[in-house]
Amino acid sequence: MSTWTPASLAAAGLLLAPFLLLAFAGQQVIDRVNRLSPAARLAIPALAAIPYFLAAFSTPYFQWLCVLVYAAVPVALVTLLWHAAQRDPEQRGNWRDFAVLSVLGIVVEFHLLEPGWPVHVRSLNRLLLLDTGLYGFLAVRRLTGAGFHFWPRLSDFKVGLRELAFYAPIAIPLGLGLGFLHVHPILPSLRKFLVAWTSIFAFVAILEETYFRGWIQNLLERRIGRLWSLLMTSVLFGLSHFNKGATHFNWRYVLLATLAGIFYGRAWREERRLVAPAVTHASVDTIWSIWLR
Repeated sequence: MSTWTPASLAAAGLLLAPFLLLAFAGQQVIDRVNRLSPAARLAIPALAAIPYFLAAFSTPYFQWLCVLVYAAVPVALVTLLWHAAQRDPEQRGNWRDFAVLSVLGIVVEFHLLEPGWPVHVRSLNRLLLLDTGLYGFLAVRRLTGAGFHFWPRLSDFKVGLRELAFYAPIAIPLGLGLGFLHVHPILPSLRKFLVAWTSIFAFVAILEETYFRGWIQNLLERRIGRLWSLLMTSVLFGLSHFNKGATHFNWRYVLLATLAGIFYGRAWREERRLVAPAVTHASVDTIWSIWLR
């Protein structure tokens, strides 16, 4: 099966809804969630099993074990964040926060749950895990300063493009010298460029910037300070690219991604808004994919 069915489209809609609600009406959603009893708040993530069921049930990939995993694991992760909120009201980063981040990062990085999804909708697994993290950190943990606000501002683009202008003169000569980048002197249509940029912004940059800047750098900054949190998060971001585009440890990609992470982190901390680093991130990846890959 290689096409989107009504059931898989419904699954996508169910997974997009909490993302969009938190992105554009976050405070109202958080306030409503916190009027519920603790038991209800912690039970809501079990609904993650429904989109999986809809997308996979009529396919050979469906597994009842995955239904159980998607009903239980999000509840367990959000429960950890609820306990973190009780024990760390100053939000300096509790071991439970980093345990949740580790589970989410490992599952996504190594595609651990994707075999249970039809191939053409496996991206929904990342969206499901993002929804879990957003609900847990924003609505239950009530983590401040993440910057998950998507009514755009002109300053987001100014900051994002400024950091691109700082990064490019460093990364392009270095990447060419290492043999990682290769110039392709083509002139794509404006439509092709905008489609590529928008796709990367929506499906790659927002997800990765939320995880690395909104959650990891945000928590680390309270514990170890602005400089060390920026550097540590950038290294983690770089290491997450160790197996991209290669079957071995791709150290060139790791190095350039680590450097990029510094400028993405600078963009985020300017106004603590995720749109700004997502602009830098999407611009870097679009330029790379069209002219330098």
